[in-house]
Amino acid sequence: MIDLRVRMVCLMACAIAVAGCSETPTSRAADGLELTAALDGANYGKANGGGQYALAFGDGFLPGRFSLSGIQTTPDGSTAKGRFHHVLDFLGENIDFKGEVTCLTIDAQNGRAWIGGVITDNNSQAEPWASGELYEPGRDIWFRVLDSGEGNQTHGRTTFVGFEGGAGIPTSAEYCELAIWPDDNARTWAVEGNVQVLP
Repeated sequence: MIDLRVRMVCLMACAIAVAGCSETPTSRAADGLELTAALDGANYGKANGGGQYALAFGDGFLPGRFSLSGIQTTPDGSTAKGRFHHVLDFLGENIDFKGEVTCLTIDAQNGRAWIGGVITDNNSQAEPWASGELYEPGRDIWFRVLDSGEGNQTHGRTTFVGFEGGAGIPTSAEYCELAIWPDDNARTWAVEGNVQVLP
């Protein structure tokens, strides 16, 4: 049983590293997470929303949820303001991060946004996320979202979060600058909720 758990933790660590990289003023996710960002000054592109999703893991899925509120404060998104919260149920223990948005790249034509920031709170129970140095407040964290448009047949999408060094990316700023988006929305999970990416 212990060997299986160790293997699953290793697989999950790899999956999360890959997902994050190949990865509202007020937003309320389906589970009641509420995040509010104090957004003032010049505002450009925006990404906001939240909801629930299922991250593929082995032969099954891990339930996740998130909230996001981000707005560019420079035209290129190299600086931004906002907040986000990602929670994933990993075999009965949460992986739980809150962060502050520091950069936000917007591709409004394709409904894509890359969110970079810093960890403000780590309330994770699962290891190594609960106590690893890489996951401490102040460290870089990122993810990406897709706005698939309005309507019953479309779903927004999100990745889980990535961390410093994932896929060779050292910082949130570089993650936003590179704006990597794999073909066929790989490693982005359909969201039951709402995602908006606006120019």
